[in-house]
Amino acid sequence: MSAVLDQKITSAGLLRFAAPTIFGMILLEIFGIIDGLFVVRLIGTEALSALNITFPIILGVIAIGAMFGSGGSALVARQLGQKRETDARRNFTLIMIAALVTGVLFTCFVLLFSDPILSLLGADGALMPLCRDFTRAYAFFMPVVLFCCAFPMFYITRGKAGLGMFFSSLGGLTHIVLDYIFIGVFDMGLFGAGLATGIGYSLIGVIGFFYFYFNRNGNIYFVRPKFRPYVIMKACSNGLSEMVTNLSICVVTILLNNIVMGLAGSDGVAALTIVLYFQTSLTSACFGYSIGISPLVSYNYGKGDSDKLKRIFSRSLKMLSCVSVAVFILCLFKADLLIRLFVDPQTPVYKAASGGVRLFSPCFLFMGLNIFSSALFTALSNGKISAILSFCRTFLFVAGALFLLPRFWRMTGVWLAVPAAEALSFAMAFCFFKKYGSVYRFA
Repeated sequence: MSAVLDQKITSAGLLRFAAPTIFGMILLEIFGIIDGLFVVRLIGTEALSALNITFPIILGVIAIGAMFGSGGSALVARQLGQKRETDARRNFTLIMIAALVTGVLFTCFVLLFSDPILSLLGADGALMPLCRDFTRAYAFFMPVVLFCCAFPMFYITRGKAGLGMFFSSLGGLTHIVLDYIFIGVFDMGLFGAGLATGIGYSLIGVIGFFYFYFNRNGNIYFVRPKFRPYVIMKACSNGLSEMVTNLSICVVTILLNNIVMGLAGSDGVAALTIVLYFQTSLTSACFGYSIGISPLVSYNYGKGDSDKLKRIFSRSLKMLSCVSVAVFILCLFKADLLIRLFVDPQTPVYKAASGGVRLFSPCFLFMGLNIFSSALFTALSNGKISAILSFCRTFLFVAGALFLLPRFWRMTGVWLAVPAAEALSFAMAFCFFKKYGSVYRFA
């Protein structure tokens, strides 16, 4: 395992190391698109709107899992770089126990207050039954789904990113098959969609648990932990940016849904949902790359190898810049191909989404580098800077733009809010690179 993390740093080597995570993220996004297609084609555009309104609940689970997974793997990988394997195993086990307990508490909260939560998220009288069906079916699986969000980072740290990709793909494929069975065959509506989502992604968590419990050939697996509260706090602080990112997206999604519902109704929310599929799908490679190389950053930082840190940083900036430009061009000129998968060209939803995605597309020029900047500081165990970058990018700048721009340009202002936020975030990330490059010796 040490040889895997101690490899020579080249552009090709970085891509090979991150490739399983990149492909895994892309596959999961493809499965997400197929899920949306089942919902809109078999139930209707109102169901797609309801799915978007309940999305912050799904993001809440992802936020907790990402916090423990990213923050915990940074801590564990750094300890491996310091040759502290026993501490790494004990801390890994403790972190996952803490994640499970947190997931159970979150599930109880959602089940007890589902209707008030859904009202806050923007569900009106017509959409509330649909939102309630999905939420109550999905909620029972959330503690195990949380493991699904945390384990992939530890597969990478163990040098088995390919296994993480395979298990994630298996869960996503199960989700899609169950979507067809529950929605298409048994006509269970969004309740069936919630069951399919919960069962599919619980499978990833269950497989991960058995893998890390029984497979003891690697350098991290479940052992008897020592209760060290500071380890949990350190993992949470390291992964704070990932949690902040997802929780901020929750709040921004609520703002977007409520603003768009007032300006354009449920058709506008459906159009927004389609455009957000662009955002998540076309940036999945950047997320996968940034997450995939994080253990390399943590390991070499723990080892004190500044030359390799500099190579990782410079090569990553060049590759992500090329991807960002390519995604922007693709989105600008070929967006209609994806929109037609969801709705017919004659519909109001198609017209709104087609015009909106072109206003939205400049955000892709900055998004990849912004994602990398936050992941970099998490891997360097500076959760504070990573959280500041994530909070400003995913909440402060977006919320400010949403409160300001729609007042002057209505829906046009809504579409321009995210590009404006990404541009401001890019400027902030550049400043932090200049300030901390010499401190951590990556630039």
